[in-house]
Amino acid sequence: MITRSHTAQRMSKITIHNETVYLCGQVGGAEGDVADQTRECLRRVEGLLAEAGSSPAHILQAVIWLADMSDFTAMNAVWDDWVPAGAAPARACGEAALARPELKVEIIITAAVA
Repeated sequence: MITRSHTAQRMSKITIHNETVYLCGQVGGAEGDVADQTRECLRRVEGLLAEAGSSPAHILQAVIWLADMSDFTAMNAVWDDWVPAGAAPARACGEAALARPELKVEIIITAAVA
C-alpha cells in the first residue's frame, strides 16, 4: 500500500510504502546564509517525519544538494548538531543549481517508520 500526503499536481511532500518514508526535497526559507537555510530545512524535515510516524533517528538516507560546495563546512556544522548521536544515515552531498537562485541547500530524506 502507498500513502501520499500533501499531494499536488507535481509531487507529494510525503510518500510512505512498506514502512519506508520518502520526503520530497526540502529547502529552507530563501533568506539568510546556508546555516540559517539548513536549520529551517531540517525543521521542515523533522515536522514531516513526525507527521509520517518517523523521526531523525530513523533516517536511512539523506541526499543534500548545495548551490555552492564552498558552503559544505557551514552546512555540516548544522547537520552534525541535528543528527542524533549514533544515527548518522547513509548520505551524499553534491553541488547543483537549485530551483531558485536564492536557495542554498535542499535535502531529500528516506526514513523508516518508527
